[in-house]
Amino acid sequence: MSRINQNMMNAKKYIETGNLEQYCLEFFNTVMQQEIATLSLTNPEIKQELNEIEVALEQFAENQAIKPKDSLKEKIFASLGFLSEERLDIDNLPLTHKHSDYAAWLKVVEHLLPAEPFDDFFMNELRQDNGVAQMLIITRMDVPEETHEDIAESFFILKGQCSCTVGEDVFILNEGDYLDIPLCKEHDVKILSPYVIAIVQHQSA
Repeated sequence: MSRINQNMMNAKKYIETGNLEQYCLEFFNTVMQQEIATLSLTNPEIKQELNEIEVALEQFAENQAIKPKDSLKEKIFASLGFLSEERLDIDNLPLTHKHSDYAAWLKVVEHLLPAEPFDDFFMNELRQDNGVAQMLIITRMDVPEETHEDIAESFFILKGQCSCTVGEDVFILNEGDYLDIPLCKEHDVKILSPYVIAIVQHQSA
C-alpha cells in the first residue's frame, strides 16, 4: 500500500474516533489540543473535517439559540447596582455611567428643554440628594480650566460635541459619551458644535 493511501486510511480512522468533535468542543487537555492542531496542519483531510465540524456546531448553536426575555437586561443592570434606563423616572433618576442610554435620558428631560434657539447657557437641577447632584446643561460657552478636590464630576453628553482636556489628555465627546473627571485634576471643556446638551453629575468624594 502506498504511503499516501496509508495516510488517508490513518486519517479516516482518526476521524472515526470522535476526537475531532471533542477537540472542537474543547474537551481535551492542552497536549491533546496541540496534537490535533498539528495534525490539521499536516493532513488536509483532517483539516477539512475540522472545518465541517465547526460549521455544523455553529449552525446547531444558531438553531438552538433562545432569544432572552426583554426583562433580562433589567435584571443584569439591577444585579450590578444600576437601575434600568428603559423607563426613566424624572423624580427617581439613577447615576449616570459609561453604559447609560443617552436616548432614554434625552427623552426623560425633553420636556425641560427650552425652545430653540437656546441661550448661551441653561441649567436645570434634576437631582440633589444623598451626596449626588445632577444638572441638565445646555451650553454654547466653553468651560474654563477648573479643579475639584472633594467632588467627583462626570459629563454625559446627550447632544452635540465637545472636547475635554484633563491634565495632558484630550477627549472628544459626542452624544452617548461619558467621562469621569479624576479628583484634583485640572480640566476644561471646549464646545465644538453649535451647542451641547449634557448631564453634569457631582458626587461627594
